[in-house]
Amino acid sequence: MSLLPISEIAARAGFHADDVEPYGRFKAKIALTAGARRADRPRGKYIDVTAVTPTPAGEGKTVTSIGLTLGLNRIGRNAMLCLRQPSMGPTFGVKGGAAGGGLATIEPRVDINLHLNGDMHAVGAAHNLLAAAVDACLFHGNPLKLDPKQIMLRRVVDVNDRALRNIEINAGDDKNPIPRSTGFDVTPASEVMALLALAEDAADLRARLGRIVVGFTPDGEPVTAEQLKVAGAMAAILKDALLPNLVQTREGSACLIHAGPFANIAHGNNSIIADRIALQYGDYVVTESGFASDLGMEKFMDIKCRQSGLVPDCVVVVATIRALKMHGGAGTTTMGKALPESLIREDLPALERGCANLGRHLANVAAFGVPAVVAINGFPTDTPAEFELVRAFARRHGAVDAVPSFVFSQGGEGGVALAEAVVKASEQPKDFKLLYPDEASVEDKMTAIAKAMYGADGIEISELAAKKIAHFTTLGWDRLPICMAKTQMSLSHDPKLLNAPTGFKIPLRDLRASVGAGFLYALCGSMLTMPGLPSHPGFEHVDVDAENGVVRGL
Repeated sequence: MSLLPISEIAARAGFHADDVEPYGRFKAKIALTAGARRADRPRGKYIDVTAVTPTPAGEGKTVTSIGLTLGLNRIGRNAMLCLRQPSMGPTFGVKGGAAGGGLATIEPRVDINLHLNGDMHAVGAAHNLLAAAVDACLFHGNPLKLDPKQIMLRRVVDVNDRALRNIEINAGDDKNPIPRSTGFDVTPASEVMALLALAEDAADLRARLGRIVVGFTPDGEPVTAEQLKVAGAMAAILKDALLPNLVQTREGSACLIHAGPFANIAHGNNSIIADRIALQYGDYVVTESGFASDLGMEKFMDIKCRQSGLVPDCVVVVATIRALKMHGGAGTTTMGKALPESLIREDLPALERGCANLGRHLANVAAFGVPAVVAINGFPTDTPAEFELVRAFARRHGAVDAVPSFVFSQGGEGGVALAEAVVKASEQPKDFKLLYPDEASVEDKMTAIAKAMYGADGIEISELAAKKIAHFTTLGWDRLPICMAKTQMSLSHDPKLLNAPTGFKIPLRDLRASVGAGFLYALCGSMLTMPGLPSHPGFEHVDVDAENGVVRGL
């Protein structure tokens, strides 16, 4: 396929030439002034795409987000897409890219998957500059009286590297008498990434950076990036990263990619800035929340919408027949391996059992008072009887409609029926509400999420987490929303519990404060903030063609 010059994509979307900063022929940055040029225009409809609980059988949330945008444009609705930037960690690990697939892609997909316009590196550099400032403070007499045992900030790298999860620094350094235990997180888990996605503008970004708490004094007083006098330099590093990136869909419509926090260990949504700009230019704006409704969508509502004031008009829940059959016990597989016959052949009893998982996610959408549409991401082995079973189930459980989607194989044409269902749903009345109020206690907020979103009986708080809740409450941080870090592979904390488990409590082992981003960060079960590589990672298949410089295998 041939790509259009990014200047033409920008012009089609209505962007003024002065607001477009090209990065080569097919990528650009969009200035923050772009939104103000259309300030008097009514905002477009706001559509969030989520999914059932992920399985190795696959759901296709990004493919559906892209295809829905193409479908909306096919039926004459001016639609714009807003997505997160992929991380190279899972790209070279097990995921292999996050730019869609088949005839529903965003382009140039290789560039998108390989650090795009440098935003991910800027986030890592700003974060690690702050980490270096912490250790420099300790080395130079510790004027801020940081307690080395109460430093929360870890370093980050955009590589899945399990060997860096827990490390000792300054060991054997005679000139530095303060060895200490720390570790690395993957860059999308950085608080800098989270606050970049939640910042309103340059001034807000600068203020949020200054509020980052790196640790505490022995008396429990927080020490911030502002006190370390490094927040201004961090803002300078992030100056260009604050601007959304403009790329194009396969069918020539605009897509804004900006920020890339994971939904299992961060809030998992693209930036408020990109959404606000898009809503001034598009009649419909499609955005995607990471993983399923219990993770990315809940955080979209309770963190992102709480801070932005934006209200979604419709939620699309993506499901596949094969994933629901896996939830129903028809068989299992692992990432990258061929599906067993049991997940491909028609099995209506297993599919009906697995629909319990879809039912939970529809209930999660309903908890926020927003209409839902189910997108059944179709495969050639799916049967009419299976489609009809899911459609009937979804309608009985509150969905406006459930529509087969064939955007992978047919592009925008395969998303027309889904687009029509979304238009219908977005016109319906909504009664948007958050899951909990700001003034609720930390314990009550976490309990509300566990019961309403996961189907848990409640929460179990470790002694360490209880101490931190008490400490953070004395500092006034109890009014912040909660970002639950939990496995994406189950509605529970245990990845082995598929479908719609009951009779469990969510164990909360630790609590961290992301004051700059504006939330508290609860670690559930054995959740880790640095992934590892599989035995056969994706990088084994990636190379560069020596003759023409084209990347292959990604």
